Amino acid sequence: MRKLLTIIGILLSMQVWANPVDDLLERIDAGASKKFKTQLVKSDKDFFELDQQGQKVVIRGNTWVNIASGLNWYLKYYAGVHLSWNQMQAKLPAVMPKVAKKERHETDLTLRYDFNYCTFSYSMAFWDWKRWEKEIDWMALHGINLPLAIVGEECVWRNMLLKLGYSEKEVGEFIAGPAFLAWWEMNNLEGWGGPLPTSWYARQEKLQKQILARMKQLGMHPVLPGYCGMVPHDAKQRLGLNVADAGLWNGFQRPANLLPTDERFSEIATLYYNELTKLFGKADYYSMDPFHESNDDPSIDYAKAGEAMMQAMKRVNPKAVWVIQGWTENPRPQMVDGMKTGDLLVLDLFSECRPMFGIPSIWKRDEGYKQHQWLFCLLENFGANVGLHGRMDQLLDNFYGAKKNCKGIGFTMEGSENNPVMFELMSELPWRPDKFTKEAWIKDYAKARYGVEDAAIEKAWQILVASIYNCPAGNNQQGPHESIFCGRPTLNNFQASSWSKMKNYYDPACTKEAARLMNSVAEKYRGNNNFEYDLVDITRQALADQARQQYQHTIADYKGFARKAFDKDAKRFLDMLLMQDKLLGTRTEFRVGHWTQNAVNAGSNAAEKKLYEWNARVQITTWGNRYCADTGGLRDYAHKEWQGLLKDFYYVRWKAYFDALAAQMKAQTGPQPELLGGGPNATKTAAELFAMALPQEVKLDYYAMEEPWTLDQTPYSAAPEGSPVDVAKEAMKLIGE
Repeated sequence: MRKLLTIIGILLSMQVWANPVDDLLERIDAGASKKFKTQLVKSDKDFFELDQQGQKVVIRGNTWVNIASGLNWYLKYYAGVHLSWNQMQAKLPAVMPKVAKKERHETDLTLRYDFNYCTFSYSMAFWDWKRWEKEIDWMALHGINLPLAIVGEECVWRNMLLKLGYSEKEVGEFIAGPAFLAWWEMNNLEGWGGPLPTSWYARQEKLQKQILARMKQLGMHPVLPGYCGMVPHDAKQRLGLNVADAGLWNGFQRPANLLPTDERFSEIATLYYNELTKLFGKADYYSMDPFHESNDDPSIDYAKAGEAMMQAMKRVNPKAVWVIQGWTENPRPQMVDGMKTGDLLVLDLFSECRPMFGIPSIWKRDEGYKQHQWLFCLLENFGANVGLHGRMDQLLDNFYGAKKNCKGIGFTMEGSENNPVMFELMSELPWRPDKFTKEAWIKDYAKARYGVEDAAIEKAWQILVASIYNCPAGNNQQGPHESIFCGRPTLNNFQASSWSKMKNYYDPACTKEAARLMNSVAEKYRGNNNFEYDLVDITRQALADQARQQYQHTIADYKGFARKAFDKDAKRFLDMLLMQDKLLGTRTEFRVGHWTQNAVNAGSNAAEKKLYEWNARVQITTWGNRYCADTGGLRDYAHKEWQGLLKDFYYVRWKAYFDALAAQMKAQTGPQPELLGGGPNATKTAAELFAMALPQEVKLDYYAMEEPWTLDQTPYSAAPEGSPVDVAKEAMKLIGE
């Protein structure tokens, strides 16, 4: 027995002292850890250092995450290996390039945060441990040490509500489905997409425990979800609680807010934290966003609310910090002004565009966040929409103007796996003390991303960073320049979603020229994964931009009553849409099957698979029911330029619309004998005949076209079809080189 205990002790000791960066290296490339020497060094300063000892590259740092950051820096700028969402593994050289001169990077920005609540639904809704493991590796390589960790939050709430006397059926009516949990967690809606089967809770509990264990192994500080007073909207009647009715959110019933003056606030908050701690342990940081996206309510004492939430959190861990999103009205000054410095950490959610910390913007706060610490954050993407986009100059200007006042940085994208260049740039800012130009940086980025130097590639990227990746100050659009293909057709199509605030800021000739340059050297780089991904993405953008112009030609034909030209131009637009579908089909990342198959695979039986796939399909199309989609404006918010979705969803809308315009033009052609006597219009009044003479916009019931696709279960494959190089060339011929 003593011998067995000794062996167990040795194994436990080995686990405690295992090198997580070596493990990460092995996941990148089997045997890679033998080519590096990693050294954890005590230091009050965050740093990483690159050095050489014989044939081994040495990477030192004061934390495992900082060492991983150094590893990423070395791989990019010495080995020409860029690990990104589209490629987290690589075949490393047998002998790694030597570090000729010791290189050291330091930073005072000690907190580097990751994730928006929305990311967990728009991108991660159906991820398994295999996918999460890659994401945590990506986070470590990009310096993240403060990740939001809300997987399994629904498990905590289920346990809590059952103890409060709610039935399983009532719990199911309150907690949202897998693709909509983020908005339930942010107090926006109840029940939509549910009810969740009990197997889901078991799946997510296990997954969260795996996630937390790996994060902690790497020395990260997971941010767990705290309690901010949310209760089911019927809690007043059901539990006799004193609540503030939050009303509706874009047509959805919102949960209620338990008032801090209610004598049971402390009891319920304690019950929540007990269940959270029982499942997932305690944290040093808790995320709470009370009264999210809601107008001020005179029935709420915001100062007392903030105090009650802070006290409940501190009872769990007196040293814990409240993490809150700086978004629209939050954090309300009256709620946080009385709090101590260090107890609150504000995520300035959209620092590259609408910072609140003092740089001129539409959300500027004259006193910033006052005594509270805050992080400079990159939002970049809304709704996980596909499209090239960035604010490079604004990001650099805002960051270097504000970094002396902030505590760190954050990635707060609504959707990930898009625009890797922007997240690479952001991740390097803490380690670059002096401001630099986007032109100089992109040259090194292109070399690192593809492992080669090529004049055509560099020129393509210089064009992109000067245009589509340089959205100027004053343009407040939410994320990528939306594709014309993805919007519900009208005579004046521009933005696809209701709130994108799109505004033209670059010449579409720029993306066309960048695509031409990438295609001109594509044969040389067949099989280069990063190149082929970017080739498809850049060609996709060029095709979408040219299709927007083609749409304008088609509508001009209609307005000019040029029927033959209309037929020809409408056909070319639809051909471009189908070509986009074919192009995107060459990469798994751009196939709708990549999303729907993850959903189906998350289910353990036919009923679960059907529910999860429905969640996945609805989220990227109608988002809600007819009222929430149309009147609430949620439809197409999470639209995607993805293979399968283009051909089977967006094409159907555009074809129906152009057919309706053509039919209308045909009906208005030539003499109408019924107006001269007899026929169906003979009995119409003068007013009715006058109305017929006015221009008529074709109105179609788009929701009726869209809902059948959300209910369909025809499988989509995630497997790529065709060569990215060959199909991109085909797309360029249609664009017109």
